[in-house]
Amino acid sequence: MKTESFELDLNGKPLVVEFNNLAERANGSVFVKYGDTAVMANCVIAKKEIEGADFFPLTVLYEEKFYAAGKILGSRFVKRETRPSEQATLNSRLIDRAIRPLFPANLHHEVQVVITCLAWDQESDPAVLSLFAASAALLCSDIPWHGPVAPVRIAEKDGEIIPFPTIKQREESSLDLVISTLKSESGKEMLVNMIEAGMKEAPEELILKAIESTKPLQESLISFQKQICAKMGKKKLEIKEAEKDAALEKSVEEFLGDNLSKVIFDSKEEMDDLKNRLAEHLRGVSDDPEKLRQGLAFFEKEAERIIHEGAIDKGLRAEGRKTNELRCIGCDVGLFKRVHGTGLFTRGQTKVLSLLTLGSPGDQKIFEEMELQGKKRFMHQYNFPPYSVGETGPMRGPGRREIGHGMLGEKALRPMIPGAEEFPYTIRIVSEVLCSNGSSSMASTCAACLALMDAGVPIKRPVSGIAMGLMMEMADDKSTENKKYAILTDVQGEEDHYGDMDFKVAGTEQGITALQMDLKVRGITSKIIKEALAQSKPARLQILKEMLAVIPEPRKTLSPFAPRIYIIHIKPEQIGEVIGTGGKTINEIICECNVSIDIEDNGEVYVTAENEESARKAINWIENITREAKVGEVFQGKVKRIMDFGAFVEILPGQEGLVHISQLDDRRVEKVTDVIKLGQTIPVKVISIDDQGRINLSLKEAKK
Repeated sequence: MKTESFELDLNGKPLVVEFNNLAERANGSVFVKYGDTAVMANCVIAKKEIEGADFFPLTVLYEEKFYAAGKILGSRFVKRETRPSEQATLNSRLIDRAIRPLFPANLHHEVQVVITCLAWDQESDPAVLSLFAASAALLCSDIPWHGPVAPVRIAEKDGEIIPFPTIKQREESSLDLVISTLKSESGKEMLVNMIEAGMKEAPEELILKAIESTKPLQESLISFQKQICAKMGKKKLEIKEAEKDAALEKSVEEFLGDNLSKVIFDSKEEMDDLKNRLAEHLRGVSDDPEKLRQGLAFFEKEAERIIHEGAIDKGLRAEGRKTNELRCIGCDVGLFKRVHGTGLFTRGQTKVLSLLTLGSPGDQKIFEEMELQGKKRFMHQYNFPPYSVGETGPMRGPGRREIGHGMLGEKALRPMIPGAEEFPYTIRIVSEVLCSNGSSSMASTCAACLALMDAGVPIKRPVSGIAMGLMMEMADDKSTENKKYAILTDVQGEEDHYGDMDFKVAGTEQGITALQMDLKVRGITSKIIKEALAQSKPARLQILKEMLAVIPEPRKTLSPFAPRIYIIHIKPEQIGEVIGTGGKTINEIICECNVSIDIEDNGEVYVTAENEESARKAINWIENITREAKVGEVFQGKVKRIMDFGAFVEILPGQEGLVHISQLDDRRVEKVTDVIKLGQTIPVKVISIDDQGRINLSLKEAKK
């Protein structure tokens, strides 16, 4: 097997890119290694384009394999990977958002990019390495693509920026930021084309510092890939440019007149009606379906041009808003009594209802992924049914978009969730998008925060979120850094559809907790990012003000329908006594008291019950099991066994002591059964406890 290998020193470790013929039928294939982590990226393009397609059919799949971490995971009956884990889905989306804008606009061939993690050293980040591998594979393939991109993950500790951090450094960091960058058309500036970040109330200045400080690394990754491509790159496939039909475009222009300019900023319904009337007009002119497709595509292009020029040159927006103006905000809480917490957040037509459930520690989600295995006590899930956009469609399980938006809200709220020692409940929030006209993910973050406060969860500070948009000059003859642009606060549907950026920012009044940015253009400058962050801050604070006007702080008490959790502490060596042989004792307590019980290895016992009476009964039972008798105490004990030399009496659940025959009465006793009977309840006094913990009891002393 012939192998071509290329190496770059990256943060003191070699980054190795290998080309071989193992996947020789793919259009592009590379193996990338960093430390002991290795990924393989393969990309394929279909030979024929999809006829009549007005979209780009790209599929990006990141595959995590348990063998990469040296583990055999799964259920007892299925020992193989099935559907992608949440983390694998998020990694797929991260890679997709970075590479998608760089494909030609007129490419309608199906493209599939598959990245497989083959080995993981439990130190290096496979997600960023996979994005780099996807970039290298596409760049050197014959698939038309305008890369490469340079992905960098950044952490921060004590003011020090740490690029390509280890897993441990990420855990200790106040910042976990992934950015993807590329060269501008002029080659003079680095552009950012994707951001994904979670952080602990980071200031805007820290984010900008992190992006700027890693530019030398970004430059080296771009140059490295170009050097590789110079030797290994294939000639790109030629994609036919769609021929313009000047007569058709003129016909569409004449039909539209200035009607499109009149309705585009006022009413989506009128705009849709105009588009439908144009379709009828085109069908009357020609029965060629291709003419209809081209005519409607020209309509979309004109709408895009008008919205861009209106925002950039005149500051025009839908509903007559200014570029930095929010839509009307509405908030409500406590909508349903039986639900433990609810929050309704509306921003214009976008309306999201979040419903919160509190559960016991045993309700935590158990997950098994390549990188992580463990339990999760805070969950935010996002649902986007088709009726929310006035459409019909299948109602299946959550798709990649729903998983991604749910995790973004979870990432934004997680730093504010109290620790288990303060609030031991498992928390699940489900955000239902009831109506959507842009920025539903950030609306779900706000609604979820309202639900947390309504439920009485003592969050550290409330969180709000906003989506920022961008309209950049549509001038192919200009480099990105030289184009005019307008940044829009609170983008709605049409601005998102025709715009160039979706920049989501969530945080508290003290800092940012989550960022996510994806683009439709090649990239944007650091200057635009700085301005977008600055413009988003007053919007976030205004939304927070509206939220706090409805519920200024978390409620002091939980819903009467929420379970109550009580914590008691026992010695770790007593855990076995509470559980009992084969779980007999603990199952008996759970059944008799109608509670759930969770025991930690350190001896913390969590008793969860619907009412205090049930919980108190279970707690007393556990305390009696683990209670240690003291000399001088008197108990009402049950005679469990009778021997010739005395009787064993149960004084506490699972704890017995011996009443010697000499301790039954003041007079001489010939036979134990002359005084007591099996099963009889008698008073006994603890007279001694020996070094082995054996308890000696006295009946005669208890009677005095």
